[in-house]
Amino acid sequence: MQYFTKTAVIFLLLVVGVSMSAQAFPTVKKQGGRIVIHDRHGEAWEVTQAASIGFDPEKFQYGIGRHAFTPLDDTGLTTDKGSVSSGLRVIGVAEDGDARAYSVPKLSRHEVANSTIAASPIAVGY
Repeated sequence: MQYFTKTAVIFLLLVVGVSMSAQAFPTVKKQGGRIVIHDRHGEAWEVTQAASIGFDPEKFQYGIGRHAFTPLDDTGLTTDKGSVSSGLRVIGVAEDGDARAYSVPKLSRHEVANSTIAASPIAVGY
């Protein structure tokens, strides 16, 4: 009886592992010239541009999820250069004469900053 229990547990673990690994990759669909993946929650993500530069949508894997962390927003940005220490590490972005600098220590706690530059939306990640 004990042997059967161990065998059943091992079999169950194998079945769960195979089913979980099968879910690790999204379902890829082409919809009117667009390439869309559907994650395990059924949410659709357009990946046409990623595919156009060489990424294989069949190999995309799920991350930690859309709402796993809170992004920075522009409310913390300042134009006061005197309040920024000279040794602060930043990630800088410039476009059409507009520039932004994002604090690496703040980004390390939030991982991404949603912002705009030259009237275009951007996401800065660290």
